[in-house]
Amino acid sequence: MCCLLEFCRRCSAEREWGSHGLRGVAPEQGRCGFRSEIDQALFIQDENIKKAIEDAGFDAEVILEPSASGTKPHATLLGQFSIGGMTCTACVNSVEGILKGLPGVKRAVVALATSLGEVEYDPTLISKDDIVNAIEDAGFDASLVQSSEQDKIILGVAGVFSEMDAQMLEAIIINLNGVRHFRFDRISSELEILFDPEVVTSRSLVDGIHEASNEKFKLQVANPYTRMTSKDIGEASNIFRLFLSSLLLSIPIFFIRVVCPHIPLLYSLLLRRCGPFEMGDWLKWALVSVVQFVIGKRFYVAAARALRNGSTNMDVLVALGTSASYFYSVCALLYGAVTGFWSPTYFETSAMLITFVLLGKYLECLAKGKTSDAIKKLIELAPATALLLVKDKGGKVIGEREIDALLIQPGDVLKVLPGTKVPADGMVVWGSSYVNESMVTGEAIPVSKEVNSLVIGGTINLHGALHIQITKVGSDTVLSQIINLVETAQMSKAPIQKFADFVASIFVPTVVALALLTLLGWYTAGAFGAYPEEWLPENGNHFVFALMFSISVVVIACPCALGLATPTAVMVATGVGANNGVLIKGGDALERAQKIKYVIFDKTGTLTQGKATVTTVKVFTGMDRGEFLKLVASAEASSEHPLAKAIVEYARHFHFFDEPSVADDAPNKNKDTTISGWLFDASEFSALPGRGIQCFIDGKLILVGNRKLMTESGINIPTHVENFVVELEESAKTGIIVAYEGNLLGVLGVADPLKREAAIVIEGLHKMGVIPVMVTGDNRRTAQAVAKEVGIQDVRAEVMPAGKADAVCSFQKDGSIVAMVGDGINDSPALAASDVGMAIGAGTDIAIEAADYVLMRNNLEDVITAIDLSRKTFTRIRLNYVFAMAYNVIAIPIAAGVFFPSLGIMLPPWAAGACMAMSSVSVVCSSLLLRRYRKPRLTAILEIVVE
Repeated sequence: MCCLLEFCRRCSAEREWGSHGLRGVAPEQGRCGFRSEIDQALFIQDENIKKAIEDAGFDAEVILEPSASGTKPHATLLGQFSIGGMTCTACVNSVEGILKGLPGVKRAVVALATSLGEVEYDPTLISKDDIVNAIEDAGFDASLVQSSEQDKIILGVAGVFSEMDAQMLEAIIINLNGVRHFRFDRISSELEILFDPEVVTSRSLVDGIHEASNEKFKLQVANPYTRMTSKDIGEASNIFRLFLSSLLLSIPIFFIRVVCPHIPLLYSLLLRRCGPFEMGDWLKWALVSVVQFVIGKRFYVAAARALRNGSTNMDVLVALGTSASYFYSVCALLYGAVTGFWSPTYFETSAMLITFVLLGKYLECLAKGKTSDAIKKLIELAPATALLLVKDKGGKVIGEREIDALLIQPGDVLKVLPGTKVPADGMVVWGSSYVNESMVTGEAIPVSKEVNSLVIGGTINLHGALHIQITKVGSDTVLSQIINLVETAQMSKAPIQKFADFVASIFVPTVVALALLTLLGWYTAGAFGAYPEEWLPENGNHFVFALMFSISVVVIACPCALGLATPTAVMVATGVGANNGVLIKGGDALERAQKIKYVIFDKTGTLTQGKATVTTVKVFTGMDRGEFLKLVASAEASSEHPLAKAIVEYARHFHFFDEPSVADDAPNKNKDTTISGWLFDASEFSALPGRGIQCFIDGKLILVGNRKLMTESGINIPTHVENFVVELEESAKTGIIVAYEGNLLGVLGVADPLKREAAIVIEGLHKMGVIPVMVTGDNRRTAQAVAKEVGIQDVRAEVMPAGKADAVCSFQKDGSIVAMVGDGINDSPALAASDVGMAIGAGTDIAIEAADYVLMRNNLEDVITAIDLSRKTFTRIRLNYVFAMAYNVIAIPIAAGVFFPSLGIMLPPWAAGACMAMSSVSVVCSSLLLRRYRKPRLTAILEIVVE
């Protein structure tokens, strides 16, 4: 019995002893008054708060009361579970069906390639343990990997050597505040603690155990990814041991059958009688029985599990084929002992089949492990430990201590030394340095970090020491979100997978039917003399001859290759994409992207750099240029628009650095160069969407905006001014008109430079057969000038955010697949409406959330990479299906003996087993070739064009 140690703080008296330790029994509801006391306490607390508010003279009402169960409504949780024992798509469908049928489960996705299940569930209706139990009741192995619930910690414990140590650990945890429940497994040395996050933190729990035990117990937070990797390695090692054992037992059997007849001395010993059988028969029977029922036990267990769940899988075929061979051979021996007619036995067929299947499973485990390398590399980016600055009550640093990186909390101030990794997302509060962010953003150039600069966990500090105040930990960090995106993509199913699921669901019954037809066909043909007796094996009969063909059909027709064709390719593709700065959110997005016909680009921040600068200033009155800029900046200072910020920045620079009266005046050299202090006071500011702004300065109305604003306000635009504005717009600049006191003062030209790769990316899309389109809210002339510069023919200008979504829908009317590339909140409706949304990684969180692809590097070349990778991935998937289907189409007729009468080709059952084992490996290896993907070399072409 596993040593388990659990505790319910309210009912700690209810305990029972196991053979290796203590197991606390959590009370059922109603066995103690704890639950009802919680109900009463919550009710009294709410009523007291309500009374206190009313006593202060205000009206109050309890809106959310405790439910009958004593708990308040919870949001759904997302749990990730490791599922062992799945061998093909039929197993996946079976587990998914079981999970989706559980009460409280909102969504369930199971992936064969990763052996993981992702379940979204209501914790008030079902618990994580209930989900694990449901999977195990179906005959599969299951364990929780991680959950979105932040109230549990799993610790590896060193130092528990005896029952006394276990009781000491229990006593320590019992006295810790905030602990709801705990369990200690002596076999794995893992301590699982469920705690109240409002009372205690995970770090204070670890510190409390350390201090109370005088550091007798060494604790380490268990990383869920590391635990999962260790489990995968353990599974691969177990299969390898089984394969090695089967091989060592199969070699003597094969030696007895093939080699010994050519060695007279050994053969004479094997032919010696021992009871009713020869020595060779006894030896083969003993060796094969171990292989069949000890080493091959896993196939019987898995087959029984599948049949119990109303499905069939690879294990059913293996168990059926090997059992037929083994029991026929046993019956042949017994029949010979009784009648004296000795038919040939095929013990080696059973042993070699199991050996080759185990070899295939081992190679498949190794290959599948390679498909998740991207996740492992991302996990390794995060450091294992961090240097925490310890402060006194006054906030003064009094020391530093090394802590587990998984115990970092928001608000912690960490010291990051040169050459070390940043442990979590935060803000620099002291020091300056350069940080290499290439592993997250893809940008190779180190980024300067000063006080108040944001840093990303997993990036490398290159030069000076930094003090960083942590703002995000756990699943909120950028690195964790990237990992979650990749995981979600690998868990998702591409629509093409539905075809494989359907085929797999009917494949095994079809194969069994074909095997029976093969058996009946050859046996009946032999009984009617349709083929010569010379074809029969020595001392064999028609039944044995037909049975060997039938077993070959059962064994060779395995649906594993079909089930692995899509998920392994999607896994590798999402990993390759992440390594190239392209995060793919799912297999369905990957499938749609390879059919893209139109790519719609936003202009500002997507095709352009998103950094507007004033390039032209023209004053049409006698006003001084500096005074004009000061007046315009005063009006725009209250606006959040990027163009307004560009104008204010330009005016500020002009005022403090370009004006001779300021720059040459020595007393003013230390003058504050912030915006405040040099602008006019503006009042009654009003932003006019789509037109500009208006406000009053010195009691006089000033208007800054486009033609529409001027026309609506009755401002006349002279012909020479209109011509000047048109000239600006035709040169891809935005013309901003300024009017004061009802008179037009001047015009500013604002330009947003194109990204240097924009033109070559558009050219690349044309060559790929994809039509680029630009949809922008900017005026038509500016939009057309930008489009002409990059090579886009189709332009939709002066489009409001809702209109962008309508533009997307207009391209979708004929069934075309449309992609949208954007970066701002105003692009979110279009990103959501498109078939494939691509968000620039430097854009807003809302845009990233609405997109299917995230281009982390803020580089348009990744649009080409995303489409090209999608196409190559689905070319590989189709090739995988050709391998899997063609293999079965060709292999089954050969195994059934269709070509034996004309060509003499016969596939022995053990050879069929070898072919079946290698079919899955070949498909996985085919998917692994995607790891050699290299994105199109647009950068080299761009450099030539620039030169």
